[in-house]
Amino acid sequence: MSCYDGTLAEILLWGVLKGKQLRGFDFHRQKPIDRYVVDFYCLELFLAIEIDGASHVGKGKYDEFRQRRLESLGVHFLRFTDSDVKTNLNAVVQVIGAWIDDYTGKIDE
Repeated sequence: MSCYDGTLAEILLWGVLKGKQLRGFDFHRQKPIDRYVVDFYCLELFLAIEIDGASHVGKGKYDEFRQRRLESLGVHFLRFTDSDVKTNLNAVVQVIGAWIDDYTGKIDE
């Protein structure tokens, strides 16, 4: 683990994503892409998952610019609030799983 252990929400979601536990896909924490770092990333799916908490307050324009830049490189984004992850982790995981099912279904077509 790095010197940055993450927020509680990041730790909770990482408990579900690590070790290919979600649909067998390999996620990484605090993954550098281009000039930016995303909370979680799966290279195979080109999927970044961001948790918006206190560190994002007042940074809406920056986050939007950053996301558009990474999307221009083919990265897909799912965003969740810190509160959603902490209070409704199962629903967050269901949304991620549904996105993966939809995306991989499109790949197989």
